[in-house]
Parts: sequence; C-alpha cells; structure tokens
Amino acid sequence: MEDLPDTIYAECPECDDITEHEILNGRLGKSGVTGTFKCAGCGRVFTGTIRLPRPFTVKAVVSSEETSSSTQTTVMENESPAVGDEFDLDDGRHVLITQIIDQKGGKRKSCPAADIKELWVKDYGVLRVKVSVNSGKKTYPLYSEAEPDDEFAVGMIMNFDLWDAEITSIKTKTKLLRRGSAEARDITRVYAKVVHRGSEDSPGDGGGVMDFDDE
Repeated sequence: MEDLPDTIYAECPECDDITEHEILNGRLGKSGVTGTFKCAGCGRVFTGTIRLPRPFTVKAVVSSEETSSSTQTTVMENESPAVGDEFDLDDGRHVLITQIIDQKGGKRKSCPAADIKELWVKDYGVLRVKVSVNSGKKTYPLYSEAEPDDEFAVGMIMNFDLWDAEITSIKTKTKLLRRGSAEARDITRVYAKVVHRGSEDSPGDGGGVMDFDDE
C-alpha cells in the first residue's frame, strides 16, 4: 500500500488558494486523503477529504543539440506547465519547455495537464554558455559548459585549453552586468580578457572549452 505523504497541496478554505498542507493525521484512500490538515500559509486547521491529483502521461519531444527523440513523461492534474519552465523527465533528464501543444493541436504558452497533447523540450542538464575572449586586437568566440545553476561572476578566472581569461562583464537576458554574478541559465554571453597565454597564440576555430567539472 502507498505510504501516507507528510504534506499535500490543496485549496485552503482560509487562503482561498492552493497551498501546502501538513497532514496531522489521516487515512489514505484510493483517490484522496481523509484526515486533519494544517495550512502552511495561514495555519488554519481543518478536517475533511483532499483528493489526490491524477497523473497524466504526455508525449515529450526532446531536442539535444542536433538530435531529437520522443519519450513520455508524467504531469500531475494540478500542474499547468508553461514555456520556459524547467523540470525533470520521468527518466531523470533535466529539460526546459520550449513549446506546448494542446489536444486540439494549438500552441499554448501555458496549459493545464489534462489539455496537453505534447511537450517540446530541450535538454537543459548541461548548457553551452557563449564566451567572447579578447586578446589584444582580436576577440575569439569560445564556450563554457555549465549546469543551469552554475554562477559566473565578474572578476572570475576562466581556465580554457589555451588561456586563462578574466570575466569583465556578463550579458544576461535582461541587462549587462559589470559587477556581480549570474546563473548560467540567465546568461546570453560572457565577455572576458586573456590574463595568461599558453604556448599557442590562437584557439583556431573557436573550439576552446571550459568545463566546471575541471575547476
């Protein structure tokens, strides 16, 4: 038999919103939990039955660089995925939603689970952050492999195959940073200057890579 969860999301009669509730005591049935609940938002304690959300299995088209594949994933009834949301597929891959197709074939920016036909997503486990490295009169396009929540900071030293480079500014989706830091998921380009040169003068075709696992 399935274990009784410690908390459950449900509409609070006091908050008039869906909030997290602690299950003080209860009994798990086929479709819900009957017992006493305490709202984590307002502290209201009440008894009753909270229905568990149904799972929906939807098709997910996953793109990863030059390839794409299809799989299935689970979306709960009380969820409304939106373009730009990050989540983990049932197989554990971390992805970003790029497009939602509803049951009528229309494109939606957000959609209740029951109305989803397909989710188009891209692999978001490792990102390729664009880096422009300045060396004298030349600027070279490189990239850095990072997880979405890895941080880049102005003044940080990046170790590439041929160079060490210091970050001078960071362009995010909303602004240009000349101080501070930003997560990889929010960055559109990093600007840096060479502070130490290896034995070669040029990275050739721009294939220099920095991987956070090498730090």
